[in-house]
Amino acid sequence: MKCEHCTRKECSKKTKTDDQENVSADAPSPAQENGEKGEFHKLADAKIFLSDCLACDSCVTAEEGVQLSQQNAKDFFRVLNLNKKCDTSKHKVLVVSVCPQSLPYFAAKFNLSVTDASRRLCGFLKSLGWVRYAERVLGRPITAHLCTAKSPQQVMGSLVKDYFARQQNLSPEKIFHVIVAPCYDKKLEALQESLPPALHGSRGADCVLTSGEIAQIMEQGDLSVRDAAVDTLFGDLKEDKVTRHDGASSDGHLAHIFRHAAKELFNEDVEEVTYRALRNKDFQEVTLEKNGEVVLRFAAAYGFRNIQNMILKLKKGKFPFHFVEVLACAGGCLNGRGQAQTPDGHADKALLRQMEGIYADIPVRRPESSAHVQELYQEWLEGINSPKAREVLHTTYQSQERGAHSLDIKW
Repeated sequence: MKCEHCTRKECSKKTKTDDQENVSADAPSPAQENGEKGEFHKLADAKIFLSDCLACDSCVTAEEGVQLSQQNAKDFFRVLNLNKKCDTSKHKVLVVSVCPQSLPYFAAKFNLSVTDASRRLCGFLKSLGWVRYAERVLGRPITAHLCTAKSPQQVMGSLVKDYFARQQNLSPEKIFHVIVAPCYDKKLEALQESLPPALHGSRGADCVLTSGEIAQIMEQGDLSVRDAAVDTLFGDLKEDKVTRHDGASSDGHLAHIFRHAAKELFNEDVEEVTYRALRNKDFQEVTLEKNGEVVLRFAAAYGFRNIQNMILKLKKGKFPFHFVEVLACAGGCLNGRGQAQTPDGHADKALLRQMEGIYADIPVRRPESSAHVQELYQEWLEGINSPKAREVLHTTYQSQERGAHSLDIKW
């Protein structure tokens, strides 16, 4: 009944070696319950276990467990089959958003460049931890310090269901938005998304599939990214290659925020951000010195062992950092359990090293230099500091107080 490294006596998570009561993707989909079958139904047998995510300590309720079990390929194929069968007025527009950290996985797996793999992935697709842990386990002492900026997945959900929907003259419920992500925690994130008024009760992400699940669909369908038709990356936009934001192998923006803080607070232009390892390679710091004094101290803490040490320091009042980028996955998002694993469930270190090299070679472009980003701020968000920008791009957190024993977990 426990995770691999957890010493708690009771826990809501179950491992793959537990009995058959595991909550998995074998739960009947709406299509099955209605007796519907289509050409895609045989490809939807991938199993998803709660042990594949990092939520723990009763972070997942029974109701959420059922909802989590429906975040799988069966729901994806249900929409594809209905679109082929039913009246066109009942069709859903399928939109797929791919996390940047998923692209090196497909490039490495099929021995392609990132841009080529991305284009072929687009062609194929034409034929979603830490915050939950903070809210459910750590409570108000920690949630009060969480950055209110929404995650990239949440922002993309609003972009698709609000801006894109209005551009296409569609209601949000007519769009089925799929996220391709490197880890299973993104499925949990999709469940806890708040529903902005502009979306009329529609979730930003309807289904989250991991990179590994997409690869499995390809393999079971006898079609790989390499064999798929080459498609455009950004529709009618003239950009012809994949770029990424600055930083390590995560979807965080520590480097971007550090440069902005250095300029705004101390009028310092920082070109190169230098990381220094502290306790281990997954706990690093970045500092800015002025007149021999450290005036900014940022940190990156990946994996729950480092997170736990950081929380203990914060609670003891011995916390020297102004900003911390926190990720549940040790090694960052590239090491998400939805892609960097061997068939027997162990970390694929060789694949991870290959993906890290591929990701590092992707050209870096700062977000503020993109004309398309500036256009979105003006056309969609009504300006950079507008009330709509604050509503769409920021969120709030809930605290559910727990006993002091919550930090007794040994990761």
